[in-house]
Amino acid sequence: HGCHTIFPVPLALASSWDPAVAGQVQAVAAREARAAGLHWTFGPMLDIARDARWGRIVEGAGEDPCLGAAMAAAQVRGFQGDDPSHPERIVACAKHFAGYGAADGGRDYDPVYLSETQLRNVYFPPFQAAVKAGVATFMSAYMDLNDVPASANRWLLRDVLRDEWNFDGFVVSDAFAIANLVVQGHARDGRDAALRSIQAGLNMDMSSNTYAENVAGLVAAGALTVAEIEELVRPILALKIKMGLFEQPYVDESRLAEVVARTEHRAAARWAAQRALVLLKNEGGLLPLARDLQH
Repeated sequence: HGCHTIFPVPLALASSWDPAVAGQVQAVAAREARAAGLHWTFGPMLDIARDARWGRIVEGAGEDPCLGAAMAAAQVRGFQGDDPSHPERIVACAKHFAGYGAADGGRDYDPVYLSETQLRNVYFPPFQAAVKAGVATFMSAYMDLNDVPASANRWLLRDVLRDEWNFDGFVVSDAFAIANLVVQGHARDGRDAALRSIQAGLNMDMSSNTYAENVAGLVAAGALTVAEIEELVRPILALKIKMGLFEQPYVDESRLAEVVARTEHRAAARWAAQRALVLLKNEGGLLPLARDLQH
């Protein structure tokens, strides 16, 4: 909810029911982040959440897939604009694909069990809206989805995301998710975890080094081909080329102070806060709460 300039949290932005608010907020965040030398953000979070016990509800748009889809598209456009190489835009990442907000008992990382009808009608729409808005990257979820970890789920990452939705960007794992396939009982060891994630279509390993430690050995053993590795690498390099990172890999440090000091950014934060306000009706004189109130 902002980079240097702080805005209302995503759940509050969604309460405005105005996608233009979310788009403007992320455009400001992108401008400030790019001036600081950042090119990629792990947002927006698009998980539909209907269990108040889940601790990450504040990061998304709540329980409604229609509202979630509208906010998803607006945030992607705010971050990325029409040209990822523009000096005031950054690459967005739709996360966490998919069903992460429906964990058993609201306990983070716990298994998720959802019918395909629920997935397609409730949990997929924000992600599909992000694809239609041009999101460049996805992040896979940590947990098991119907007994198959999302980070090694071929149905999610290939059948739905690429074959049905024609997504042509790349997918990054959540932090340490590929190594966690061993903990989840889905893979025997790191070598098996790398193989399963790659075959499922997961392009980039975040933080666990499972790919770095095992891919060469998998190719040497004939378990993977060089063509399969190139398939994973190609969209990563393509995005770097589109952003112009090979031509301009460094940031102009003199721009940061000027960008974060812009008065219109503070005005945008105030406007967003006003649009995010929720009016409560004090029915029956409930407020202020009485000291002796029992219920």
